[in-house]
Amino acid sequence: MVDAVLFDWGDTLMQFVYDSELIDAGHRAGLEAIGRDGLPDSHAVAAHFRERYEPLFWAPGTIDELEYPGLVRQLLGDFGVEIDDDELARFLEAEHAAWDPARRLAAHSHALLESLRARGLKLGLVSNAFDPGWLLRRDLEQMGLAERLDVAVFSSEVGKRKPHPLIFERVLEELEVEAERTVFVGDRRYEDVRGAAELGMTTVLALWFRADEHPEGGEPDFEAFTQMDVLNVVRRLNGET
Repeated sequence: MVDAVLFDWGDTLMQFVYDSELIDAGHRAGLEAIGRDGLPDSHAVAAHFRERYEPLFWAPGTIDELEYPGLVRQLLGDFGVEIDDDELARFLEAEHAAWDPARRLAAHSHALLESLRARGLKLGLVSNAFDPGWLLRRDLEQMGLAERLDVAVFSSEVGKRKPHPLIFERVLEELEVEAERTVFVGDRRYEDVRGAAELGMTTVLALWFRADEHPEGGEPDFEAFTQMDVLNVVRRLNGET
């Protein structure tokens, strides 16, 4: 029997369509939001970010989440710019807003969550995301996901990325459910499938946005080619006819 269904966010409930121009747009908006003279050119900042800091986001096998606000302070500090907490918050908020066009809600996310909730299931989100939680939770509200989820936990809040067990355990604890009675749905074989399976969860590999291969990834219990395939998996596990 299933008591809860947990979801990854990016490429599962929504798609983040990366565009390198968004890096420039984000830094430009962030610098403008600081609102003072003598700041470096946004193109120079973006170029330095790509060379010095962007590789940190893609380092294979990294479990510890980046402390992104601190990274922004360091990035600007490389140009001799020191910012206070208010200026940092304005930069982060403006940069995050500049990336809005890249966030696209999957077509059936609302319908899937509502169908699962109608069955009395608890619903949670477990996401590797470096942005501060207060910005990510605003995204959930704007996408209409916050009202359809019971719990959301981000790696930026926990300090650990999937597949580290801590981020999964945080959600299970908040929902007060056992791993063995929980389904996890995500698009990555290493972070999502392997991480959830090692705690004893039933795993569903989400294939509607991308097909993932990873040499250290796990084999899912089920594959879902559409979002509504997830509902069929849950119905099967709970013996619905």
